Amino acid sequence: MLERNCHMLNNVAPIVSVCIPCYRGAAHLAAAIESVLAQTLTDFELIVVDDQSPDDTVELMSTFNDPRIRFLVNPVNLGPDGNWNRCLELARGRYFKLLPQDDLLAPTCLAEQVAVLESDTAEQVALVFCARTILDAHDRPIMTRGYPQRRSGILAARTLIRQCIRRGTNVIGEPGAVMFRRKLVALAGKFDASIGYVLDVDYWVRLLLHGDAYYLAKPLASFRVSGGSWSVRIGARQSIEYQRFIQRLMTDSRFSATAVDVFAGKVMSKVNALLRAVLYRFLAMDVRR
Repeated sequence: MLERNCHMLNNVAPIVSVCIPCYRGAAHLAAAIESVLAQTLTDFELIVVDDQSPDDTVELMSTFNDPRIRFLVNPVNLGPDGNWNRCLELARGRYFKLLPQDDLLAPTCLAEQVAVLESDTAEQVALVFCARTILDAHDRPIMTRGYPQRRSGILAARTLIRQCIRRGTNVIGEPGAVMFRRKLVALAGKFDASIGYVLDVDYWVRLLLHGDAYYLAKPLASFRVSGGSWSVRIGARQSIEYQRFIQRLMTDSRFSATAVDVFAGKVMSKVNALLRAVLYRFLAMDVRR
C-alpha cells in the first residue's frame, strides 16, 4: 500500500478510529472529513484509504494538514469489502467507526457514542448506533430515520437481529451511524461482500453475537442519497440480496431465525426495495432540474 500525505501520529493509541474508505469520492469527501475534524471529542485518528480512484482524491487530500489524518492509497483496487477490511487492519483506536465518503457526522457524534461504550464497564454492549438524517445530493434533509418506535437505551442482541430479519431491512443503520468495540474484530472476523448489499448489516449481526446494542435516538449522522452513491447503484438487486441474507441467517443456529421470521422478512424486503426505488427516482428527477 502506498502512503501519501501521511502525518505521523504519536505512539499513544487514540480512543476511537474513524476510517473513510473511498473510491471516486472527491465530490463529497472534503465535507465528510470536515465533519470529523469538527468533533467535540478530539481524541481520534482519521484514516482515509483510497481504492485507486481515477479522480482528484489525492490532490484533495494534499489540502489537509491535521496531524490526526492518515491518507493511504491502495496499490490495487480492493473493492468495497477489501477496502473496508483494510480500514480494520489500520485502525488503532479502542473503538471503531467506518464513515462512507458521502456521509457526515454531527459534531457530538463521537463524544456521545464513546460515552455510551465507556460507561459500560462490563462491556456488555458490542455496538452503539444512532438515528440519522437522510440528505439528497444537494445536502437538503429528506427525512430522519431511526430504530422504529424506540427511545434511547439498550436493545437485546437477539431482539435487534430478529427485527433486521422480520422487517427485511437494516434497522441498525449505515456504517456512519455505528460505533463498535475494535477488540471484537478478532471474534467477528472481516467484512464479507459475498452478498454485497448487506455488507454492513451482515457485520452488525455478527458483532451482536458478542454483546447487546445501545440506541441513541438523536440523529448524530447524515446519510447522503445521490446518484453516485454505492447504495443507489446496487439498489436494483437489493431485495434479492436481502432475501439471500435472511436465508443464510436461518441456516445458522446462532441467530435463531424462525420460518415465520424469514417469510415476513422476504415480503418486507420486496416492499422496502419498491419504496427505495420510488425515492431514488424522485431524487434523480430532482437532480436533473
